[in-house]
Amino acid sequence: MPKHIHKFAASSVATLLILVAVVSGCRQADPWHLVDMEGRLPPLAFNMTSATDGKPVTADAFRGKVVVLEFGYTSCPEICPTTLFNLSKVLHDLGDRAQNVVVLFVTVDPDRDTAEVLKQYAGYFSPQVIGLRGTPNQLASLARRYRVAYSVKPLNNGQDFEVMHTTTLFIFDQSGDIRLLAPNNDDTAAMEHDLRVLAAPAS
Repeated sequence: MPKHIHKFAASSVATLLILVAVVSGCRQADPWHLVDMEGRLPPLAFNMTSATDGKPVTADAFRGKVVVLEFGYTSCPEICPTTLFNLSKVLHDLGDRAQNVVVLFVTVDPDRDTAEVLKQYAGYFSPQVIGLRGTPNQLASLARRYRVAYSVKPLNNGQDFEVMHTTTLFIFDQSGDIRLLAPNNDDTAAMEHDLRVLAAPAS
């Protein structure tokens, strides 16, 4: 069975977080527990394929929902499943407001993550987790848009792989605008608090 070596990506997201921290230090405290990113990254936009039905999908399909965007792959040994498990717990704890939240899991390894594999994997966690896969150009375009680094490299034996990707979660409001980053995916209390605020029904 192929072995996957998972490495974290020290991408430009980390640099952006540092800049945000400096700016935030000059502002009054805001209500968020996660990292406030309002206006610092572009709105949610992509052209991908949904693993749910195998059909093309764009960000417009998720307007009216709070979107949690995660990059990963189904053979990830620890970080990806742990993050999705934590998100499924948060969704459960949100109660009725969870219906206004969707988690988009974008595979960085579409060659091995077929639509069927990705659909089954997402289904392990929550009905609100949707797997997305794209062509190399579609994936690269989405990654560039949010300064995400990733790579999938075969090792010398031709069977094992070294996979690297950014682990930060990107959170968009119901209008598709960037609102928050979650660099610490274990802080379920912070995620629940902020998602509960963002997922409030429109008045």
